Amino acid sequence: MPGAAPVIQYRNEMVLGFGQRQSLLKDSTIKESVIKGNQAVFLIVDSSGTAVTRGTNGLIPAGDNNNTQVTVTLVEKHDLRRMTGFNIFQSQGNQTEIMQINTMSVINRDCDQVILTQLEAGTITTGAAAPASLNMINKAMVYLMNNGVPWDGNVFAVISPAFLGYMMSIVQWSSADFVAIKPANNFPGWDAMSPKAREASGSGWWEWMGVKWIVSNQISGLGTATELCFMYHRNAIGHSANVAGMDAPIGYNDEQNYSWSRCSLFHQAVLLQNTGVVQMTHDGSALVAS
Repeated sequence: MPGAAPVIQYRNEMVLGFGQRQSLLKDSTIKESVIKGNQAVFLIVDSSGTAVTRGTNGLIPAGDNNNTQVTVTLVEKHDLRRMTGFNIFQSQGNQTEIMQINTMSVINRDCDQVILTQLEAGTITTGAAAPASLNMINKAMVYLMNNGVPWDGNVFAVISPAFLGYMMSIVQWSSADFVAIKPANNFPGWDAMSPKAREASGSGWWEWMGVKWIVSNQISGLGTATELCFMYHRNAIGHSANVAGMDAPIGYNDEQNYSWSRCSLFHQAVLLQNTGVVQMTHDGSALVAS
């Protein structure tokens, strides 16, 4: 009997590989757009000083504003892809679209990396590395509050998946005795997202104890005994970029018969207030799959 004559069908629509494609941290910073130039200056103003009484000369002692200027220098970042016409012709899927998606993903991840680098420049920690616990979280919160950080909906935490795993075992995280909305039962930001946004990798955050919890696999030491996680106020980190934002053109070279895609952004982050960032050194090694 003749053998089978199998047919192979190739799915033309791509299946995206796992990985972060959106910036998770840009919206947790103070943003400044640069129209022209390579630097942006953030002005930090605090209300230091105490109330005074009128002096013996009959005059009220005068003070001055406490102004601090912090400068950030923009850096140009790019990702460029090329494919020849023949390679696109012989390849499965829309390779031009894939190139554009990949270039934008690289630049979005770079936004998070420059922000994480500035968070790492903070000098306040909760102490030696340990698995996440309510005590560790409370230490970070108390430090921020002791330094006048307002609990005004602008406090964020960027944590590892392992940190989140330990938080799931904290009763106060999801028990109705402590919270009205159970974060363990809700995808971060799910109700506020459009259907398309719900499909995006890593969109949203969890809300708990007045903190917006962002889970990122871009943190330093991921999966080790020294994962660098952070709790911080938005006013502690600045992120500046060119006013036009991300530039993501695609094109075709007739002479050499190749297509290209480039994504560019001129940007940088800066630590604005050291007292607004607490580093939580987390031991996530026990939850790493073998």
